[in-house]
Amino acid sequence: MVKVFSGNKHFMLPVLGWLEKLTYEFIRVNPDEETNWKSYTFSLLLFNMVGFIFVFLIQLFQSHLPLNPANLSNVSWHSAFNISVSFMTNTNWQGYAGETTLSYLVQMIGLTVQNFVSAATGIAVLLALIRGISRKSTENLGNFWTDMTRIILYVLLPLSILFAFILVGQGVIQNFKNYETVQTLQGAQQVIPMGPAASQIAIKQLGSNGGGFFNANSSHPFENPTPLSNFLEMLAILLIPVALTYTFGKMTGSVKHGWTVFLVMFILLAAGLCISLYSEYSANPIFGHLPLMEGKETRFGITNSILWSTSTTAVSNGSVNAMNDSLSPVSGMIAMINIMLGEIIFGGVGAGLYGMVIFIILTVFIAGLMVGRTPEYFGKKIEAFEVQMAIIAVLTPNLVILLFAALASLSNTGLSSLNNSGPHGLSEILYAYSSAAGNNGSAFAGLNANTLFYNLTLGFGMLIGRFGVIIPVLAIAGNLSGKKITPFSGGTFRTDNWLFIGLLILVIIIVGGLTYFPALSLGPVIEHLLMNKGIIF
Repeated sequence: MVKVFSGNKHFMLPVLGWLEKLTYEFIRVNPDEETNWKSYTFSLLLFNMVGFIFVFLIQLFQSHLPLNPANLSNVSWHSAFNISVSFMTNTNWQGYAGETTLSYLVQMIGLTVQNFVSAATGIAVLLALIRGISRKSTENLGNFWTDMTRIILYVLLPLSILFAFILVGQGVIQNFKNYETVQTLQGAQQVIPMGPAASQIAIKQLGSNGGGFFNANSSHPFENPTPLSNFLEMLAILLIPVALTYTFGKMTGSVKHGWTVFLVMFILLAAGLCISLYSEYSANPIFGHLPLMEGKETRFGITNSILWSTSTTAVSNGSVNAMNDSLSPVSGMIAMINIMLGEIIFGGVGAGLYGMVIFIILTVFIAGLMVGRTPEYFGKKIEAFEVQMAIIAVLTPNLVILLFAALASLSNTGLSSLNNSGPHGLSEILYAYSSAAGNNGSAFAGLNANTLFYNLTLGFGMLIGRFGVIIPVLAIAGNLSGKKITPFSGGTFRTDNWLFIGLLILVIIIVGGLTYFPALSLGPVIEHLLMNKGIIF
């Protein structure tokens, strides 16, 4: 990835250089022309808007388009809006069942294409931020169109093709057959959906997307048929986000700092995983001291289900191989907290790392105040503008989650979609807006979100959660790129040691986590306490 992102032509040209050149000619851009952060942001927003409009329109006219063997009808406008926003923002929230709602054509040229370009958008923003950190006295952050082309051609596409072939070998379906009607063992008739699933599953995992071809997502045997496919899909969730921490270190000239960021993310991931596993395996008399297997696929069991739920919420992937709504209250809360922290525990491809840099800026600023020095990051002074943008990036998702969840909790329209009452009902609402604002896409599926109210509010939550972070990050990158680099000295606050790791984790928990403590107390915390008293919801 370092070679690709650095424009190493000796590495790229022998393979797909001809296709890269053809792409530039088709979209009529000069790949060597760089822009400032405002032009970079404008190109990003324009590209995403065009993608949204395209996916929205093909859903509205689905019944008139080819590759629709099940003769599925057009999608309602508000559901089409939600789906288009969801896949454009790399959220992949699904308030619908894929096999009964969308045709093969929409799944392929709509959703699968957005899986590629939304993932590439996140990495492109990270690249702009890296350039802003590592360059000096310039306003240029690169070329958005060049970044997108190279990310897709040399990273996402080759990995996805390879992974799709592996998945097909494991039994994931990839065809254009009509839906098949079979007779079950009980003698009933059942319709079995078909379709080009493997090609979408590959990029859904590698690109931190998570939207399933089928409603049951990765618990469906056509999406995740074997223990090996289950392992490989979990590996794919983590693969690029983890590798990007090393990429970040190499491109900024401090591999040690890259490993420091990795350790912070890993510690938070491991802590959440341990707590979730302990909660799921803790015996509870209300369930007869039996393992908590409700909502879990028996092929995978408790451990694989919790490994997946922790990974998918930490990495902003959103796919599931078990139903999060059936997790124990504490495990469900950990999944929720992973999202609420800002999807920075590895996070989405690119998005998790630039989200972590926001917290690094805040940590450096706070540490600088504590020792009475001007805070610096990679030799660049962190001043009022960077801190203001960082605060906006942190608070924007917080406002979406808490304000929208409060609105849903106070309105009859919002409450009418609940499957559970009491604290678990609140958890379902809170999780939905956390998933939207954090661009995760997983859900406590007891909430019926395919309504006008939820389609619109969740859709706007995804937009604000995505671009309310991206724009401040690009503004920070643009401001940093114009600054001079101050040489390191004995008084420079280091960002590659255990002291920094501890400070960064504390800032993440205090600034990013405590905001939600009152809401979590009313939801999963009180549900856990009541469950221990024999009361369930």
